[in-house]
Amino acid sequence: MPLDEVVFLLDVDNTLLDNDRIVADLDEHLGREFGRESRDRYWKIFEALRDEVGYSDYLGALQRYRIEDLTDPRLLMMSCFLVDYPFAKRLYPGAQDVIQHLGKWGPTVILSDGDVVFQPRKAKRSGLWDAVEGRVLIYLNKEQMLTEVESRYPARHYVMVDDKLRILAAMKSIWGDRLTTVFPRQGHYAFDADIIAKFPPADLTIEHISDLLNADLPTLLGFSEVGRHGAKQ
Repeated sequence: MPLDEVVFLLDVDNTLLDNDRIVADLDEHLGREFGRESRDRYWKIFEALRDEVGYSDYLGALQRYRIEDLTDPRLLMMSCFLVDYPFAKRLYPGAQDVIQHLGKWGPTVILSDGDVVFQPRKAKRSGLWDAVEGRVLIYLNKEQMLTEVESRYPARHYVMVDDKLRILAAMKSIWGDRLTTVFPRQGHYAFDADIIAKFPPADLTIEHISDLLNADLPTLLGFSEVGRHGAKQ
């Protein structure tokens, strides 16, 4: 495959898509349809499963919840709520414009963690899949898959936009000067004081994903050898 000058990698949850709002809607739905006790039980199963597999698996947690009560037909409608959720309404303002803006300089690629069913569905129904022309990578732990990412989208330089400093720091430790990390302060992880104190700051911190509409290529590459020596614009 041809070597691109720069490839833009974008996370989904709380980066392009307001996942905290989706979780709040799910929590409200669970409480209304199943009651507080059942709602709390679902989230307990969800957290235990996330600790086990390393990513959020909403449908997997629902399946485990179902094993505890095989006779409740409402669980079938619960899966419909998740699969048919209007994800496009939860895109952050300017998210699609940012993809188009960055695409002027290089390929834009969705790089996300998640399961093999719900996360692709989220990317598809939100419109993000089409916005990046099908360049979607979803792994269990994306920071461990950089060799695979590089083989699919080889580039001199990468720009990673993610709301989790842990992910950005892990990727920076591997790609080093070949990577510009961008940290949008959106979602609950981005405001967790313990996380912020634990990991080094990103190369570039922004308040909203739409702030990237004001960024030019020299700014995004200015943290690297590519930026210091010039790049195609």
